[in-house]
Amino acid sequence: MHPMLNIGIRAARAAGNVITRNMDRVDTLQIDQKARNDFVSDVDRGAEAEIINVLKKSYPAHSILGEESGWIGDAEAEYKWIVDPLDGTTNFLHGYPYFSVSIALMHKNRLDQAIVYNPVSQELFTASRGDGAWLNSKRLRVSNTAHLDKALLGTGFPYRTGQDLDFYQRTLRHYTEKSGGIRRAGSAALDLAAVAAGRLDGVWLVGLSAWDVAAGALLVREAGGLLNDFSGGDTWMDGGEVLAGTPKVHHEMLQVMKPLIKSRDKIASK
Repeated sequence: MHPMLNIGIRAARAAGNVITRNMDRVDTLQIDQKARNDFVSDVDRGAEAEIINVLKKSYPAHSILGEESGWIGDAEAEYKWIVDPLDGTTNFLHGYPYFSVSIALMHKNRLDQAIVYNPVSQELFTASRGDGAWLNSKRLRVSNTAHLDKALLGTGFPYRTGQDLDFYQRTLRHYTEKSGGIRRAGSAALDLAAVAAGRLDGVWLVGLSAWDVAAGALLVREAGGLLNDFSGGDTWMDGGEVLAGTPKVHHEMLQVMKPLIKSRDKIASK
């Protein structure tokens, strides 16, 4: 195992311990609302502090981008960690056991290591660039589903004021009509891990930040899947929109999405 991946796993487990210790005391936590439908709790902050402590102790020269802390260190550093201490905070606050710790490492602006950890199930998804994706000790491959009409898709739309709900509803209608089923569970990192594990055949996700998708993206690609933005490009890390799936399902999903994107762009240009 890559030594930096090992340290990332240690950090993820430390954060997971903070999360699980607080699962039965949600009613005592301080919960702040950052924006509409966007919450942060003492657990998010405590879990991120644990991650930062572990990473900085081993790699003090590395920079860290955390959802709650922002940039720590040089944003142009050779090694950059991208951290979501609790992806699925709303689920956690409601006792819905679908949330995760997501940690990715970039080396020279390329995704290099990834960890997505579900502290409830203790499923540990990991990936190293060029070395595949893994669930605990099992090698992962995307499913062999070849057609959209047989595919089980995941989606996510964490609505924020000003987002284009009409556009999302159009995508939902088209994929509902053309796929084998839709699931919306509430953690983008785990949704992408599910594609890598063959549990979902594809996903389309909106309203995201880099920390939501960085680790999951490497999992998908190392498991043999494809991942792009909605136009088939590579702005997904900072553009907030991700489409991923098995190679054939990904292709068919893009064919559905591209005319919707063109229509959206035409409306926006008027």
